[in-house]
Amino acid sequence: MALRRLMEGLGVTVAEETAYRALLRHGPATLAELAAETGSSAAAIRRLLPRLEDLGLTSRVAGRPLRLVATPPDIAVDILVARRQEELTHSRAAAALLATEAAGRGGPQPEEVLEVVTGHDAVARRYLQLERDATRELLVLVRPPYAVDVGDGHQNARRAARRGGSPIVRGIYSPLAFEQPGMLAHARRAVADGEQARLGQVPVKLAVADARVAILPLASEEDLAVGSALVVHPSALLDALVGLFETLWRAAVPLRLTEDRLQPEGRPRVPDAEVLALLAGGMKDDAIARQLGLSPRTVQRRVQVLCERLGARTRFHAGVLAAQHDLLPE
Repeated sequence: MALRRLMEGLGVTVAEETAYRALLRHGPATLAELAAETGSSAAAIRRLLPRLEDLGLTSRVAGRPLRLVATPPDIAVDILVARRQEELTHSRAAAALLATEAAGRGGPQPEEVLEVVTGHDAVARRYLQLERDATRELLVLVRPPYAVDVGDGHQNARRAARRGGSPIVRGIYSPLAFEQPGMLAHARRAVADGEQARLGQVPVKLAVADARVAILPLASEEDLAVGSALVVHPSALLDALVGLFETLWRAAVPLRLTEDRLQPEGRPRVPDAEVLALLAGGMKDDAIARQLGLSPRTVQRRVQVLCERLGARTRFHAGVLAAQHDLLPE
């Protein structure tokens, strides 16, 4: 498997790479010697020869019998990379030309605007593809159930590495999002990685990449929400979904969570500050207790004390007042 991966991305097949690496190890070799080194036949090596030369992996040594020498790896790889870059440049030019031809039809056709994805695994893959392809901004409305396992640390690390600090991620979390154990820890990691997170009302799960493609559940029933999905391409519908997100974003409360930063004197200590943040999103005591690892009775006592301290009429009012007075975690 290691042999296959070294040059596969440069358009080199396993057989071609095997012959090239054998030649690197052996030095200048005849077809028979190279065949013995690779465990194949001289006829098979002869069939590979035009392709090896075309790729710039080998050249011929003057004289008889025919002997081959491997191109130094740094030069060979540079040649292959330059060829791939040229192919990509031509492909982009072709895509622009095709887009111009498509525009002449007077706009996208209905079947080009909507894409239906069925099956839990297919929905998860399509979401991860959308997330991976985003280059400028990713907008996410978060509520259960989830197609992607938010507790998968390896997957989360790979996703963070793929983004590499870009694009900008803005997420609105429903209070229901934190009913699932571990979701607060997931949100905290996302915020630490640079996500701008808020708590608010989330009527539907949604993700939008670069304002050019969106994915949302096809079914409204919660138990069917990850069984199928609707992918929306540039259209008035996509514009409406982006507008919905922005409206909800303005109404949401910032969610700024840290694990170990000390708060300035006079501010609530971190656990109480996180209680306030979750109250602002309308979470219930039991859900707050699960997320913070506290007992429901402890949460009830803290909520009561915080409401009295802030002069809040209700639990939600306490969260709003905390946000207005900059008492939420930073």
